[in-house]
Amino acid sequence: MAVLEFQITGMSCDHCAKRVEEALAALEGVSARVSYAQGVARVETSGPLDRGRLLRAIEQAGYGAREPVGDDGGRLADHREELSLAVVGSGSGAFAAAIEAASRGARVTLIEGAEVIGGTCVNIGCVPSKILIRAAHLAHLQAHHPFTGLSRRTPGIDRAALLRQQQARVEELRHAKYESVLASHPNIRLVRGWARFAAERTLVVRDRQGAESEIEADRILLATGARPRIPDIPGLAQTPYWTSSEALQAEKVPEHLVVLGGSVVALELAQAWLRLGARVTVMARSRFLSREDPALGEGLAAVFEEEGARVMLDTLPSGIRHDGDRFVLATPAGELRCDHLLVATGRRPNTDGLALEKAGVETDLNGAIRVDDHMRTSAESVYAVGDCTDQPKYVYVAAAAGTRAAINLTGGDAALDLSVMPAVVFTDPAAATVGLDEAEAARRGIETDTRTLGLENVPRALANFDTRGFIKLVAEADSGRLLGAQVLAAEAGEIIQSAALAIRNRMTVDELAGQLFPYLTWVEGLKLCAQTFRKDVKQLSCCAG
Repeated sequence: MAVLEFQITGMSCDHCAKRVEEALAALEGVSARVSYAQGVARVETSGPLDRGRLLRAIEQAGYGAREPVGDDGGRLADHREELSLAVVGSGSGAFAAAIEAASRGARVTLIEGAEVIGGTCVNIGCVPSKILIRAAHLAHLQAHHPFTGLSRRTPGIDRAALLRQQQARVEELRHAKYESVLASHPNIRLVRGWARFAAERTLVVRDRQGAESEIEADRILLATGARPRIPDIPGLAQTPYWTSSEALQAEKVPEHLVVLGGSVVALELAQAWLRLGARVTVMARSRFLSREDPALGEGLAAVFEEEGARVMLDTLPSGIRHDGDRFVLATPAGELRCDHLLVATGRRPNTDGLALEKAGVETDLNGAIRVDDHMRTSAESVYAVGDCTDQPKYVYVAAAAGTRAAINLTGGDAALDLSVMPAVVFTDPAAATVGLDEAEAARRGIETDTRTLGLENVPRALANFDTRGFIKLVAEADSGRLLGAQVLAAEAGEIIQSAALAIRNRMTVDELAGQLFPYLTWVEGLKLCAQTFRKDVKQLSCCAG
């Protein structure tokens, strides 16, 4: 019986120790006890001692190992502590990767050219937009709530005060989730500047004064995000239009806001400003939410018009100018004038300044970096995550990809499974999706059976006097296995995760219909919709099982 110990690097909890222990115990003739507190693995082998086999097992579990010198002739074997990793960007994907890699013994250099760290989500995206949307929702309820026994009133809007509160929370979260995290990891250093490749493992970083320096690394992770895509409309570039950044930081409510776009950012901000008192016109090149089930976009377009917005589908201006006071848009319906114009027609990856060709990193036609499910690019030493890649453009995808990329960069093996990916548009009602819709299932050659339940059949919606929307379930015709869900409802974002879990666990609609759901909840609508595959729910009692 041979006994030896390894120092384990990269563990962050007792669960990590358990993973190392299981990886070693899976080897024939090997037993192991691993202590997270001590950072030590004690290994016993009943057969011939093969240190290389033990070290490889630890590395494949995603951790590093150092074998101390001992009487048995062992020698120092540190496989990852000296690994250097350069991460370009400082958003959610970049930070998730940096933290994970640092915990696994890597030396990490974060490279960021922007004035603040944290990327889009916390600074100019998810966080400020949801604060604006929530404030607008409360303003709307004051004037338009459905309860006859409560007085309604037009709310007073102090946009400057709202903005101060919004930005204070942004700064608070940026400090808590990024700046202080960086300060607590001594093996992560921040370099200010804009990076480009000189070779596959060499970056040139230019600071704000124009000075350049080189950074060499064993591995490089790209997490450079994306920026607004501006359509090529004659005259637009010469006008003071807004992107989402300016729209979120505006100090006054517009008199008349025209929004170009029909997808997530356009619709969320259009409705928010409408509810804060602006006159709003939305112009979409095709329809609302053109990549989703048409019923979602149709339902939202009806809501927007009901709330007073002008909706112009299949329309984009043929020309735009600014006369010094107002925007003038040339449209098929005639000239349209407004005091503010928000361009929200999509985003493009921040890859054009990286000199990717010098590293052999391939992109698609839109400039997005091609990655596989391990976040590997076409260059062996370069990985990429987040909005600069061809993966879905969601912050939670970027963060999950960052963690997995770090595991892979430091010797582990972690794939990102995007087969069940919920998504939410934070309008009111919200639009949420997961899995396949009918059209996508048909493209894959899958025969489906679907049901759509109007919210007038959901007790929570009736109790709230808000029956706008529906729940739609898509099932495989033969097996009844749930393939997808599309939801338009006030709490669609809270409903959709239950559908995601049902799809992940390969549940059938009958199994979903048989689950216990609390009464009265919005998510109970999933159960009711599942029941419609076999029953007429209008003939059931309120909480029939």
